[in-house]
Amino acid sequence: MATEHLDVRGKVALITGGARGIGFGTARALARRGATLVIVDLDQAACDEAAAQLGGESVGIAADVTDLGAMQRVVATVVDRFGGLDIVMANAGIASKAATFNAMSRESFDRVFEVNAHGVVRTVEAALPEIIRRRGHVVVVASVYAFLNGVGAVPYAMSKAAVEQLGRALRVELAQHGASATTCYFGFIDTEMVHRGIDDDPLSGKVQQQLPRVLAKRLTPDQAGEAVAQGIERRAPRVIVPPVWRVLFHLRGIIGPLLDRHMERAAPVQELAVAMEARANEEQPTTA
Repeated sequence: MATEHLDVRGKVALITGGARGIGFGTARALARRGATLVIVDLDQAACDEAAAQLGGESVGIAADVTDLGAMQRVVATVVDRFGGLDIVMANAGIASKAATFNAMSRESFDRVFEVNAHGVVRTVEAALPEIIRRRGHVVVVASVYAFLNGVGAVPYAMSKAAVEQLGRALRVELAQHGASATTCYFGFIDTEMVHRGIDDDPLSGKVQQQLPRVLAKRLTPDQAGEAVAQGIERRAPRVIVPPVWRVLFHLRGIIGPLLDRHMERAAPVQELAVAMEARANEEQPTTA
């Protein structure tokens, strides 16, 4: 089994979606601890800029996480340059505009699920032989939406629940190899995706307003990244931030059904569902 502590000094860590947000916050936290970072994102210029800010031997490599061949080439490049890979964080993810499942476009649904679920799977698949060989560590990024009702964000919630199951299974399966895995559950972090998905979308913002104010608290990407880095060092099974969400995680079998029942009957929530469906229908292209 893996040792309880992972000293990241001198270790090589690959982070997808690492040019900004939580990924970059985690990269900064690991770089401060002496790790070498490989930043993977879609845009090469953004990757290069992030790597330059991290300093040391850190590098940026543009790749699409939904392309297994591309991710395998990234890992091969890392191994060729640094001799191996010790930590992988499958962090890249996207969200769609709030809409009911009934009204959202299948293209939007498929894209969110492809990036958030299959992109994580392909990242882990490409990196896993090295993680096993070096008794390293995997981090997969789920969300509180893995256990929170996904009204208005079905593909996002589904994908994050899928990622949770991957992380939990990997935790058990990797023990025989002396490697380990962490599943991250983030609430609301002050990232570009949250700004676009919630702040710039009045309907998504109203969905968030249905939550108790204490749950809507936001942390910075650096705070989230520091929590991930600490989790990696501890080889922790999970990281849950902001910490207030830990209560819902541990009591979800009780609280979840109660919240579902409340949302099914609450007039404001039902009004939002009607509004989301109407907007999505209005935005659908018409056919001749």
